[in-house]
Amino acid sequence: MGLMKDQTPSVLSAEQLQKFQNEGSVAIPNFLTEEEVESLQSACYKLVDEMNPQVHTPTSFSTVGQEQAKSRYFLDSGDKVRFFFEAEALDEEGNLKVEKHGALNKIGHALHWLVPEFRSVSFSDKMKATARQLGFISPAVVQSMYIFKQPGIGGEVLPHKDCTFLSTKPQSCIGFWFALEDVTLENGCLWYSPGSHRTPTERRFIRNPDKNGDLLIFNGPSDQHDESKYLPLPVSKGTLVLINGQVDHKSAKNTSSKSRHIYTFHVIERHNTAWDPRNWLQPTPEMPFTGLYENSP
Repeated sequence: MGLMKDQTPSVLSAEQLQKFQNEGSVAIPNFLTEEEVESLQSACYKLVDEMNPQVHTPTSFSTVGQEQAKSRYFLDSGDKVRFFFEAEALDEEGNLKVEKHGALNKIGHALHWLVPEFRSVSFSDKMKATARQLGFISPAVVQSMYIFKQPGIGGEVLPHKDCTFLSTKPQSCIGFWFALEDVTLENGCLWYSPGSHRTPTERRFIRNPDKNGDLLIFNGPSDQHDESKYLPLPVSKGTLVLINGQVDHKSAKNTSSKSRHIYTFHVIERHNTAWDPRNWLQPTPEMPFTGLYENSP
């Protein structure tokens, strides 16, 4: 590691930082140690092992459909650890068709603060150094997810920008995405459109002002996407992928026999930046958005 002007160890090379600025995404291999990967996997296994599906009413999550928009369970998950099931893991009555460890789409959205192993990794010195290199002055972690991409049923994620869901003014959201297993073309790797972060979107996933409608809605039609511009991003276990909140990205359904476990959290700037009050996710008294560090501007 090199040293920055304030003697903070640098994590990204100059080339990696330039690639992120140019393309909106970059992969940093071997960012997590084997011990860190195992700690997150073990903590997740314990969460699922202790989860009673009858208590956590099976709630499927899909970016193809809008099941989450109809569910208070999703809306109130920002300061909790909640479980979201793959649609294909449920029968017509909503009962599990497979063993619970193979049924989940994701766990969210406050792992980074409520589960010690995730908190330790999310607020490590490496994360703080990376955020400083990215130019954050007063960054906050706003949400986190463990995503499974289960073998055979791990759902497709349609092209989107994260700022559609986590909007600030000016835009500041960056995703920290960690491969906890090898991520391949076969098990649903990320695809991204280089440079698309320079094309802003006004589309937002918001709390519906119409109290008689769905709890959450998109305020406009889907953006247009040029599929020919997308590049695949297969990475090895332990890799960090940084994703600018305005870059278009997606992933295919996992049709392979191997899972694709990842952990991800999103960071936003608080200095001279406003959180959109329409966002589905809002801070709560129980858990305000948690600062990664504080710097003087």
